[in-house]
Amino acid sequence: MKVKMMNKKCGLNALLLLFFFSGCTVGPDFIRPVVETPKNYRFEKVPTEEMINLKWWELFDDPMLYALVTIALDNNKDLKIAAARVEQARAYLGFTRADEYPGFYIDAGAGTGNFVGGNRSETRNSYAYVGPVLNWEIDFWGKYRRATESARAQLMASEYGLRTVQIGLISGVAGTYYLLLDYQQRVKISEDTLKSREEYLDIIQKRFDKGIIPELDVNQAQIQKEIAASAIPQYERSVVQTQNALNILLGKLPQSIKTGKGLMKESAPPEIPTGLPSTLLERRPDILQAQYLLASQTADIGVAEAMRLPAISLTGMVGLASTELASITSSGGAWSVGGGLFGPIFEFYKNIRRVQIEEAKTKEALYFYENTVLTAFQEVDDALVEIETFKYQKLAVERKLKAAKNANRLAKLRYDKGVSSYLEVLDTERSLFSAALELSELKQQYLNGYVRLYKALGGGWLNKEENTEKKGQKVSRKMKDAEG
Repeated sequence: MKVKMMNKKCGLNALLLLFFFSGCTVGPDFIRPVVETPKNYRFEKVPTEEMINLKWWELFDDPMLYALVTIALDNNKDLKIAAARVEQARAYLGFTRADEYPGFYIDAGAGTGNFVGGNRSETRNSYAYVGPVLNWEIDFWGKYRRATESARAQLMASEYGLRTVQIGLISGVAGTYYLLLDYQQRVKISEDTLKSREEYLDIIQKRFDKGIIPELDVNQAQIQKEIAASAIPQYERSVVQTQNALNILLGKLPQSIKTGKGLMKESAPPEIPTGLPSTLLERRPDILQAQYLLASQTADIGVAEAMRLPAISLTGMVGLASTELASITSSGGAWSVGGGLFGPIFEFYKNIRRVQIEEAKTKEALYFYENTVLTAFQEVDDALVEIETFKYQKLAVERKLKAAKNANRLAKLRYDKGVSSYLEVLDTERSLFSAALELSELKQQYLNGYVRLYKALGGGWLNKEENTEKKGQKVSRKMKDAEG
């Protein structure tokens, strides 16, 4: 009885010792890097304490643009690639995690002959066996736990990578859409200018036919007409190429794209609260992606460290065995238990170099994270100054266009009355055409400034349906809290 108690106690101690050792984990634990952030953005007039979820379907108030973004989120190939990477990372996490647990296998065999165990026998010998086998490498040093930790961080990085692609896609569709409206507006400006110049050329031609004006005036008017005519195919080409670029984002073959209201009727989004600069680290999915890539790489150091230490494995088998093929089921059971230790002694510093490789990769991941943060603040600053400066530049060009229209009207009146030469009309024609095209481009750049700010701030991570569902969940939780 005493012997049995001692055996139980020893077994319990061995089990506790096993769990103690399997709880060790070598390698550094991940600590989120501390990066310096500015107290406020340079070009933000009114800093806000909180950052709202930027809803792109409200920010870009155009039904056609909303429809295009929705199509892109469903069909875009880059987004599907990113989603497939998430599924791949999720499966890899399960695959890696399985190494932490014992593996169960089936082992069976049979044979006959006079050569068994490396020795020749004068008699014929037969054998047969079958049974399940357990094989378990005890995770003494946390090699597999670190590998699982790395795979889990890779999964999180892939999910934030998906969000990064999603935000980039939304801003890409919106930006390309505004560029398409710009080129369509330039085609219209060129067509209207051509029509106006053709009408005025007809008047000048009649005056020349009557001998009132010199042929030089006719030639100058013809030149101005052809300048407008040559601009039309140039911008029509840009329209088609921009439509093709937009179709790629939509996951479609090249085709024409229906647009809504024209560029000049597009309204600028409302002021976007940017929040405190420190919140950018939590909002930008590319920053969070870089953070989890760093966490994954940090865990890989632990895997490399564990590979320098001995690996201890347990094997066991319970089954049936017989020395006669025909009597395997009637013979007694068979079992075996064993353990093994395998570890490196000297491999010409190979294992040390493996750790150094992972440490160098971790430094690379850290620098990548820090550079991602710096780039994020640069992009926010650039977008804010673009919005501020394009706004006032656009207002100046609007006044310039108004003055150019009036100057062109007065120059034609003066020329018609013989007060001035046609050179004055030519100068105002060029100024008017140039100002109209410049205003179209500035309006597009001003709208795209908001698109770039949306992207720089991390945008909204939810689509319209997800946002509605999240609101419903919040309401349900509040009701439960109130009832409780």
